[in-house]
Amino acid sequence: MGIITVSASPDNVEKVTNYINEQLENAMCPMKAQMQIGVAVEEIFVNIVNYAYGGKTGEVEIFIDTEESPKTVTIVFKDSGIQYNPLEKEDPDIALSSDERPIGGLGIFMVKKLMDDVIYRYEDGKNILEIRKLINAKG
Repeated sequence: MGIITVSASPDNVEKVTNYINEQLENAMCPMKAQMQIGVAVEEIFVNIVNYAYGGKTGEVEIFIDTEESPKTVTIVFKDSGIQYNPLEKEDPDIALSSDERPIGGLGIFMVKKLMDDVIYRYEDGKNILEIRKLINAKG
């Protein structure tokens, strides 16, 4: 479907989310799935902005594609930042109150709950995080 490359900057969050939403609308993605994907995309992009480049500038490449049978949206994030696999972080204990729970980890936990597949790999000096969501007419 498409690809966008932007600087890992908070200024580009809206640009990225607008681009992804446009692609999802073109793919006739139901609103519920579009909203879930939007939350995941924003969370992942903001994490890359905040942590990947250690305060320096860098780029993020975001690829989106859809498949039929079953209808699936795949979004791949690539950055050349510090190697980090967010899937290795232990899920937070959501039974604890926010005062008792250590800071961090809720974002990727939410991404894992909203998406059907979240896959990380490190290749050619790049962090590659792939998310997949099955979509259907009901959302």
